[in-house]
Amino acid sequence: MAAGEIDRASLDQWYVIDTEAVIPVGRSSNRLLGTDLIVVKEQNGAVAVFAEGREGALPLRHRFGFLWTTLGVPEREIFALPEADEPDRRYVACGVVTVKASGLRIVENFLDMAHFPFVHTDVLGAEPYTEVEQYDVEIRRDADEVWATNCKFFQPQAALSATDGITTQYMYRVMTPFTTILYKTCPNSDTRWDVIGLFVQPLDPDRCRAHPIMYLIDDVSTTTELVHFQQLIFLQDRIILENQRPVLLPLEPRKEIPTRADASSIAYRRWLKEKGVTYGATTAA
Repeated sequence: MAAGEIDRASLDQWYVIDTEAVIPVGRSSNRLLGTDLIVVKEQNGAVAVFAEGREGALPLRHRFGFLWTTLGVPEREIFALPEADEPDRRYVACGVVTVKASGLRIVENFLDMAHFPFVHTDVLGAEPYTEVEQYDVEIRRDADEVWATNCKFFQPQAALSATDGITTQYMYRVMTPFTTILYKTCPNSDTRWDVIGLFVQPLDPDRCRAHPIMYLIDDVSTTTELVHFQQLIFLQDRIILENQRPVLLPLEPRKEIPTRADASSIAYRRWLKEKGVTYGATTAA
């Protein structure tokens, strides 16, 4: 799919293409929205990104430890995340995972609590605690974001630093079609949230790279332990994601039957449809 055939809502976004720390000096290849990229990093650390078939360098942003670029003309800058600038938080970049699935499927899976007991057994969920209690979902028109609030779920090990099972409070935030953030109960503070972000880089409609990141209140766990914990969770998800059919995310409600637990998914799909997103989606009835 050529860039000219991509819907504007997907094209005009900022996307992570790599963690700044791992970009090698010299020329390296990358990919975004079906377009091959060349990343050039100088010895002094300066970076430029070029797209196949285009003249000149692409726009760049350096935020949250990542390099962001766009093939379109975004209407706004990269979303705000105040927790990223709090000096006492642990910044943990959790690597990158390639997934043979639609990037929209990955975001939707991130919003889903119902799979916790069955996919992340004895960590994020366990039987018989399988019920997803009613929660609130809204499309915040002023910010153009999807939010799910008042979410809660019993978890045997909600975080690496957790020592006992707790009923975890959640808030989900979807900032763009391919970026989402989770705010969750912090085992080490009664007044603050742990923050987990997932920035999806769509390589093609049915293939992407996922870049998880965490901002935590945790002065006990090592960085390696935190990364391994998060990667374990995501690799369990990858098995499910790569076996979902259809591969692309259906936007027509009749294609898949939702339940009460899918309220965030319903709002997300409606929001995508309103925006005209088709990259990684199927709109066939």
